[in-house]
Amino acid sequence: MSNGFNKSEMTEEDIKLKYITPAIDCKWDRQSQMRMEYNFTDGRVIVQGNTAQRGKRKKADYILYYKRNLPLAIVEAKDNKHDVGAGMQQALDYAKILDVPFAYSSNGDAFLEHDVMNGTEREIALADFPTPEELWLRYKAGKSFSSEQERLVIEPYFFQMGDKTPRYYQAVAINRTIEAVARGQSRILLVMATGTGKTYTAFQIIHRLRSSGTKKKILYLADRNILIDQTMQQDFKPFEKIMTKISGRQLDSAYEIYMSLYQQLAGNENEEPFREFKPDFFDLIVVDECHRGSVREESRWRKILEYFSGATHIGMTATPKALNAGYFGEPVYIYSLKQGIADGFLAPYKVIRVGMDVDVMGWRPVQGQTDDDGNEIEDREYGSTDYDKNIILVKRTKKVAERITRWLEENGRYSKTIVFCTGVNHAERMRQELTNLNSDLVIEDSRYVMKITGDDAVGKKQLDNFIDVESRYPVIATTSELLSTGVDCKTCKLIVLDNVINSMTKFKQIIGRGTRLLWDEDKRFFTILDFRNVTRLFADPDFDGDPMAVVEECEVCGKYPCECPCPVCGKHPCECPCNICGKYPCECEPEPPQPCPTCGNIPCTCPCAFCGEYPCVCPPPPPPPPTPKVTSVDVEIMGELVRYIGNDGKLITESITDYSRKNILGEYATLNDFLSAWESSERKQAIIDELQERGVLLDALREAAGNRDIDDFDLICHIAFDKKPLTKKERAEGVRRRDYLDKYEGVAREVLSALLDKYASDGITDIDDMKVLRLDPFRSIAGLTKIFNAFGGENNYRRAVRELENQIYSLAA
Repeated sequence: MSNGFNKSEMTEEDIKLKYITPAIDCKWDRQSQMRMEYNFTDGRVIVQGNTAQRGKRKKADYILYYKRNLPLAIVEAKDNKHDVGAGMQQALDYAKILDVPFAYSSNGDAFLEHDVMNGTEREIALADFPTPEELWLRYKAGKSFSSEQERLVIEPYFFQMGDKTPRYYQAVAINRTIEAVARGQSRILLVMATGTGKTYTAFQIIHRLRSSGTKKKILYLADRNILIDQTMQQDFKPFEKIMTKISGRQLDSAYEIYMSLYQQLAGNENEEPFREFKPDFFDLIVVDECHRGSVREESRWRKILEYFSGATHIGMTATPKALNAGYFGEPVYIYSLKQGIADGFLAPYKVIRVGMDVDVMGWRPVQGQTDDDGNEIEDREYGSTDYDKNIILVKRTKKVAERITRWLEENGRYSKTIVFCTGVNHAERMRQELTNLNSDLVIEDSRYVMKITGDDAVGKKQLDNFIDVESRYPVIATTSELLSTGVDCKTCKLIVLDNVINSMTKFKQIIGRGTRLLWDEDKRFFTILDFRNVTRLFADPDFDGDPMAVVEECEVCGKYPCECPCPVCGKHPCECPCNICGKYPCECEPEPPQPCPTCGNIPCTCPCAFCGEYPCVCPPPPPPPPTPKVTSVDVEIMGELVRYIGNDGKLITESITDYSRKNILGEYATLNDFLSAWESSERKQAIIDELQERGVLLDALREAAGNRDIDDFDLICHIAFDKKPLTKKERAEGVRRRDYLDKYEGVAREVLSALLDKYASDGITDIDDMKVLRLDPFRSIAGLTKIFNAFGGENNYRRAVRELENQIYSLAA
């Protein structure tokens, strides 16, 4: 070759630089249409004991875009020792994830192209790589887009300098929704796990539909004021000049985007504010958290959707139900909690399941035993479903509060914590116990522990402070239902479950309170402290499964709901005039109330059937007896079970040792395989990282073994191959006993001796890293240049470190 290089000896980076990039660069604009070496995930967060680190990111060699929001192609490169199609499997995997229609593989000789839409492959010369227009025309033809559909599909998303841009899964959700609208689909469902940015996704969908002129009047529905307010102040802020919040009956038609609570707009049977708008006023309705009843046939909120039936309805939820799928149809896109954790966009969790003796064994009063008020307790066996509902064991509440406090003392006393209780009374008792146990911090600020429930106006006022990243207080919130859904508490590190929960929907929503990830704020994972065995629901296939779709399609039009035109007026929905007033929409006056057939009055004034009087003078029913409260029963924690998430996204149910052994042997079948890889690796940390990616949790293993001084190497050999482990200190002393350092003198010997000390205290990964030479005690020995000179150059220094590592591990494990 004229450039003096043998192509087959070039690295993958050289192949890309000299062959692949120029072939693409001459036809695609590098600034606006190409992304190279692009990480489209953040890398799974790997929890090790009480620390966390990132795993590998998914990285595409090239992603090519027709427009900023429309990726068209993935290109994966290999060096020239590989066949031209060696990268195709990787390219197809990424194409599926990113929803990209064309995948390419190249080794620098040619391109292998895979058309995802028709499943065909062909080899093309480097010079024949297609242009953006050529690929777009093929994509457009494959999708059968009309010119009007194309105009909507290419409408860009909202962006201004300094703004975030959609993550890959948000872009897929947005694009699929826009395409569904372009094709005339009127009911659309998006399923996205809590914490993955449903509201931001909705904002981008609305922006594109509005900017293209496809939708002009938009209604956004939610069921809690805080959800509406958060949305308006954060993700929807660019709409502030054209957006209004519907309040009472004040319906200003001058705006374009209307924010409302379901229940406020629905009103009641006698007053339905939504009817102040014409049925065709809105052409787009976005239903936030649509699993919470808005699509139920029996719900009064359903009337809103039926009244505006001609609009496009987009439902968004983290917890789909069969009813949702029945109303909206199959989801156009699903991004699950498992995917979010695997990609590193959501925080993983550690589960601590706490077994109390009275929960595990049950509790039964002795014959004639009375509660604190002197009332005899019903003689039966009580269990976890009874406590704090049918009977109160005071010391059980205190024991739970003590365990929560211990976790905070071990992990940070200002870690935001939500305690889910059986009801508001239980939440108040828990608040009192936690206050007493943390009185030193309550003195500093009484908001350290607060009850935040629907009936407590003072607590509810602190909700914004609790979820504010910048606000320290409140730290601990005791609650029953209020914080279970829709509250975006990004810094929540501890979720406490002291309530029996059987609803999968509610469980998912509660877990979602902790899944937000704030790496810079040290919120990298969260802990679930479970006192009622609620986390058994993680094992349910429905926890992270696909939503059930229960639909009955029309036999004529094949759609659900039916979209057949009315046989009289020929329109869908029907616009036939009313049979009574002759108008559409109907303008008939509501029928007046009828007199009672017995007394003839409006309203009825018949005497009460029990007391014979009107109005009724019957005495009110007696209040229910108070819940028995018992202080004398001692309660102890029988045991705890700690569970981590495995690399398959599920909770590890076997012991951490057995799970890790299986994963180590999956990578290294024999001890010799592992020793060979360890000895030949220039960076030992690379092997550790790879094993952690496979789910080998070394810090958790060390914690379980009860010895923090075992070297990673020894821990692996011990767990997987049953070899006796040595501590780091024992290995360092072994090197000194063999007088290995005597072959060096002066600065070189001092440096190696200091590296050996560094290994004994911190492990092998620190002496692998050249940066250690800039720290004490090395910088007090000599500067970097002088250290390298003492060994005869940098390469000889690296060789000496490799020899030292081999000496460290030459002692039999």
